Formats: sequence, C-alpha cells, structure tokens
Amino acid sequence: MLFPYTYVPHQMEKMQKFIDFIFFEVWCKALPSVPFGLDLFDAEPELHEVMEAFFYSDAQGADFFLGHVERIYALFSTFTPPQIEQLQGWYQGNNDLEKVCANDPAAELARYVDVAAAYPELEKHLATFFKGLYSKTLLDLAPLRAKIGEIGDHYQAFVSVNHSGKCPFCGISPLLGEYTTKRDAYDHYLPKALYPFNSINFRNLVPTCHHCNSSYKTSKNPAYVQKDPTSEAVRRKVFYPFSTTPYAIDLQVTFDHADIEKLAPTEIKLMFGPTNLAEQIETWKDVYGIEERYREKLLNGGGKAWLVEIRDEWRWHDESAGADGQTPDKYLRAVKRHAEQSPYANENFLKNGFLQACKNTGVFKPIV
Repeated sequence: MLFPYTYVPHQMEKMQKFIDFIFFEVWCKALPSVPFGLDLFDAEPELHEVMEAFFYSDAQGADFFLGHVERIYALFSTFTPPQIEQLQGWYQGNNDLEKVCANDPAAELARYVDVAAAYPELEKHLATFFKGLYSKTLLDLAPLRAKIGEIGDHYQAFVSVNHSGKCPFCGISPLLGEYTTKRDAYDHYLPKALYPFNSINFRNLVPTCHHCNSSYKTSKNPAYVQKDPTSEAVRRKVFYPFSTTPYAIDLQVTFDHADIEKLAPTEIKLMFGPTNLAEQIETWKDVYGIEERYREKLLNGGGKAWLVEIRDEWRWHDESAGADGQTPDKYLRAVKRHAEQSPYANENFLKNGFLQACKNTGVFKPIV
C-alpha cells in the first residue's frame, strides 16, 4: 500500500456497536433457561428500537437479521464457559485489524474454517449472518438507516478527508471523489467470505479501485501466504489501511538494455523499499499484482508517453537554440521534484523511476 488512509469516524460505526452488543451482551450471556426476547436488548435502547421494528416488519432484511440473531442465541446457550471464552477471543481478534495486519500473536485470528472445525453448526449460521450484514437489503431498511445513516454519506465524508484522488493500493487508478454522485466499492480487507465477525467493521472496509478490488485482490487472503508449498497456514504481515505511522514506499526501476521498443516485462527490474517494511511490501505486491501492473504501465501506458514528452522537450530545445523546451537533464530534475512533492499526482513516482532508468541505461546518452 503506497500510503495509508485517514480513518474517518461516522454514524455508520454504530452498526458495529450494535453487533458488538449482540455478540457480548446477548449471545455470550445466553442461557438455556432464558428465552430469546426483545428485553435482551433493553440496555441498548437504539438497538432495541431497531429489533422491535424488525419484529413487526415483514421485510426480508428484517426477518433475516432478527431470525439469525435468535437462532445463534439458541446455539450459544448450549456452550460452556471455555467455549464462550474462545469465541470471544476470536471475535476480538478478528476486529482488531491493526494487530491482525501486524501479525501480532495477541490477536486470535479465526477464519470460517477454524470455526467450522470446532462448531460446525454455529459456523453455518455465522457465515450466513455476517456475510449478509453488508447488504442493501438490510442496510437500506428505514428503522436501521435512521440510526446508522447511509453508506453514501460515509463515502462522501471519507473522500472529503482522503482526497488524493488515487487508489492507495496501486497509485495508478483514480478513485471517485466528493463531487461525484457515484462511489467506488468498499473492499473487505479481510474477505467476508473467509472471516466472521468483521463484515460491517469500517476498519475492515476500504474504498478501492475496480482493478485492485475486482481484478487482482478478489477473494485473496492478505493475512496468509498464498499457495504455500507446504500447504500449511502461514501468517504474514500486511499494511494496515489506516496506519497513523507515516511511511514512504521507495521505488527504483532498472532496465536490462536501452532499446525501449523491444523491452520485455522480464527485462524491467522493480526494487521496493524501505527494508523495514519488506514483509508488508511483499504481501502488497502479491495481493494486488503490483509488479505486473507497473511493468504494463511502463511498457504500454505512461512509459511511452513520458518518453515522447522528454524527447519533444529535447527537440524543441535544440530547434530553438535553448529558447524553448528543456534538455533531458533539466526535465528529469523537474520530474524528480514533482515525484518528491506529489508522488501520486500524474503517477509521478512511476514516471520518475521510468525516466531515471532510461537515463541510467543510456537512452539519452548521446546528448545528456
């Protein structure tokens, strides 16, 4: 991830608060002798109002939510204290995204396969419930929307603060901003298909460009090594999307030769830093296909256009005896400044890497 988002508090966080209450105060305290009823929600008045409205509603989303809360309550009522403690640890771990991303052993990360191994019947109901929480069928219901607001409002608040205009997971695709009526999709950073408990946690919901979300990441699990040859579950570090610790990704580009027109993807070397983020960088490259996409950009996208720009400047400079245009050295100095000051505007970080590689390989050698 090239740069972190700033987390933006919003009314929609209340939905996670409701789920926290249901998990800890209703499910984890379920007893066989205490029947399920609306009185279980008395300590959370706004949630009680929602549950009461759902009880009298015939809307599909209302029935889905209330019915699953009741069915899961019945299952929890049969569990022993050690089992409840284990489930609480999993719930807390899955929702502590910062520790999960740091591969902190204090966060007990649990996938559906882990839940199924210990609680097969519960896993079925949890999977249906949590995968269905992030849906228009539920979130658009008036009683709930009145309490938590709308996802479109959250997006507008989010992009008014995070207004780089670029997807931080690739730096090459734009994100729709605050002056559009549409929005980009929220990606479940820990996929909702794989993980229970955090499908409506906005620290696990990150606006992402279409290619990062739908073409490359898809359902990949960032917290685990992909296709591990030993077939064992191996954890790894991954960038936390809302990190408050600033960092900068370094990129150096080298070519095997100076014939740009005949350059193949395998003849472009991309070196990333800093070394203290090496594991997070490797995860990022794997999940989002970064090296493939950057090489494509350099070969068939921006690279050719940038080369035309610098050669045009060079030609204008020579034809005007220095009155117009720029030499490659002067142009490169300007690009480097732009990359330092605004690395993601106009893909300056890639442009600088590409043109520096051209210079170092001798593309401009006859004149520079």
